[in-house]
Amino acid sequence: MIEIKTYCGHIRNWKLLCKELDIDNSLSRAEREEAIIIAAYKKWGGDMANHIYGMFSFALYDTDTDTLFCMRDQFGTKPFYYYVTDSGKLLYGTTIREIMDGDGFIKKLNQKMLQIYLTMTYTTGEETFFEGVKKLLPGRFMTFKNGEIKITRYFRPTFEPDNTKALDEWADDIHNTLEQIMTEVKSSDEYVESFLSGGVDSSYVLAVSDAPAANSCGYDDSRLDESGLARETADILGRKFNRCVITPQEYFDIVPYVMYNMEQPLGDASAVAFALGCIATAKGTGICYSGEGADEFFGGYNMYRNAERYGDNLKTFYVGNTNIMKEDEKRKILKKYYENFEPIDLVRDIYTENEGLDPLSKMSDVDIQVWLEGDIYLNVDKMSRAAGLEVRMPLTDMRIFDIARRMPSCYKVNDEQNKVALRTAAAKVLPEEIAFRKKLGFVVPIRMWMADERYNSDVIRLFNSDIADKFFNRDEINKIFNDYLNVDSDNWRKVWTIYTFLVWYEEYFVKR
Repeated sequence: MIEIKTYCGHIRNWKLLCKELDIDNSLSRAEREEAIIIAAYKKWGGDMANHIYGMFSFALYDTDTDTLFCMRDQFGTKPFYYYVTDSGKLLYGTTIREIMDGDGFIKKLNQKMLQIYLTMTYTTGEETFFEGVKKLLPGRFMTFKNGEIKITRYFRPTFEPDNTKALDEWADDIHNTLEQIMTEVKSSDEYVESFLSGGVDSSYVLAVSDAPAANSCGYDDSRLDESGLARETADILGRKFNRCVITPQEYFDIVPYVMYNMEQPLGDASAVAFALGCIATAKGTGICYSGEGADEFFGGYNMYRNAERYGDNLKTFYVGNTNIMKEDEKRKILKKYYENFEPIDLVRDIYTENEGLDPLSKMSDVDIQVWLEGDIYLNVDKMSRAAGLEVRMPLTDMRIFDIARRMPSCYKVNDEQNKVALRTAAAKVLPEEIAFRKKLGFVVPIRMWMADERYNSDVIRLFNSDIADKFFNRDEINKIFNDYLNVDSDNWRKVWTIYTFLVWYEEYFVKR
């Protein structure tokens, strides 16, 4: 007998799998997906993920072999955690709080992760901020039998450029594949809306979907508000447009909620805006599309255009999309600094794997394995679930990645543009001025708001608290804060990263 112990996700190709695995497709979604997982495990075992398209993490128990089998999807869109108690019992779940509620769990800070966090603004690798709680990394499955954990890697990103195709052919492949995925990403009886920014990814997803409404976040400051561009796109596509206006007070008030539900600190300022967007969107729908994955797959970040200039030096410094603090600065501000424990150490194996690839493919590989899992997908999963919203990401799909991994880098970025092939595909259903609009990013006015004494009182409180004194040289972090206020506004990222850790620690180790 096989029993599903925990599951989180959405299976896209369920119709095909129901037919292949002889499952009644009239079952409810929850029953159907559990049946698929069980039948797929029976038929394919550890190879089952190669037959499933979608987002998933789960644990099942096989009574016949007395084995717990746990799996996480190829890109880590859904998290999975585990912890071994002093008595040898395995606690596990798709949230850390499930584990914390288990018998035998001992809550203890894994302090050395703070050192990684201050550079990356998130955690990477197996370890978490809770001592003993580990992540099952993307593309892995784990078995637990006779008290022994065994982890097997079934997928890693590989890049094999095919130079026989022209740009238009790659664009056709992207578009035809996305259209196919959109027939699977929702059932006929489901109502789905879409997130929409001013960028091409969410605009493209909306254009190829039947979502009747688009949802966007905005600010009163028009200089940093993309929602006007999003509204133009929605109007062109004939979709209803919902705008959530975020005020500075709302933003700062919700930070403790965000850090608690994130379960680990995350220094990405856009996460707070995303949380407010999820709460607003959940008032009108239970499911929403989003465009994550395309930037990392198809060369979406402006820094990727510097890849050739970086060359082989990448493996000495590039640890992912963010790099906030250097080691010398961390030595100054941390009361306990761990020697020989640097972020670059956590990506050395990735550079070993991608030796011989062109620089852009190396950067994409690092971001797919590190940044996407540690920041982007974590944020989407945690904040949507906290709001009671399910987010589906059509561009994060093995079939889309298979195109990206075979596409030469010259069709991803050039001297003038990024995501060249994806934009060319999007132009099939969007006006060129939208498809080829310059990437803006998800901008948050925190750089200005945090300097305003009306909103930064909690930052000042925590920077001067006993909590701060426990981990930091307070004079040094306050110097960073004062430099941000008076000298270098770019220091806001360092201030925010320290602040979010302090809020998270207060939520989990002081209040609870």
